[in-house]
Amino acid sequence: MADLPHPLAAFIVGEIRRARGAAGMTQEAFGRGAGFSASHVSAVEGETRALTMDFIKGADRAFTNGGLFERMVAKLGAPSWFLPWLDAERVATQLRSWQPSLVPGLLQTEQYARAVIRCDDTLSEEEVDKRLAARLDRQSILAQPKAPQFVAVIGEEVLRRAGEDFRGIMAGQITHLTAMAERPNISVHIVPADVSMHAGLTGPFILARAADGKWVGQLENQLGGLVISNDDDVATLLSKWETIRNEALPRRQSTDLMKEVVTSWT
Repeated sequence: MADLPHPLAAFIVGEIRRARGAAGMTQEAFGRGAGFSASHVSAVEGETRALTMDFIKGADRAFTNGGLFERMVAKLGAPSWFLPWLDAERVATQLRSWQPSLVPGLLQTEQYARAVIRCDDTLSEEEVDKRLAARLDRQSILAQPKAPQFVAVIGEEVLRRAGEDFRGIMAGQITHLTAMAERPNISVHIVPADVSMHAGLTGPFILARAADGKWVGQLENQLGGLVISNDDDVATLLSKWETIRNEALPRRQSTDLMKEVVTSWT
């Protein structure tokens, strides 16, 4: 259940199962109301098939509860704008990420991710821990049996953003990046700092391709983010991606640069 933090997904599945039982509904009857087959319902309830937002919305329809489960997920797990992206990320066969400011979330170490999340000083320690657990849980998609091909392009400035008090965390993060880049389904490419102007300077984004070939994008901003599914907008992001990727170093040279940055601190 990589699209939601696993404890939350298991909790929601349990609540749906209990609600179905209380309503006296068989899996087949529930499935008719939710828009899924009985076998699909059985697989979700048995936690052998991922819980998705489509299933959650279907459960709300079947129970005519006014969207209770969708609100519950939004309240406990992730902001509502992010949920469609989690669905896309979970079933992706390819992921393409551009990050000019931070290491992509799917490749962050626990220490680095905690430091990034703590930049929001309105969060309590409990909220930081919850967001950290959700971020680390999402990373499991890169190690699953049918893991997506993930190509991450990062600005060199991201690697060098390390003052004395942050250098230890950053060294661990770069070491993790180089290790992840050795996996057959993961590529990490660096846009050198001497590429002064390029299409990616306007901000980060990530693209996910589903098995049916459809792409979905996600843009990040100070208020959270935006999921992009309009064909024309997605085509624009794909075009920008190719332009940025062309400015990046090849895989081996990128790894050498990452190692060189860490070595320069010792």
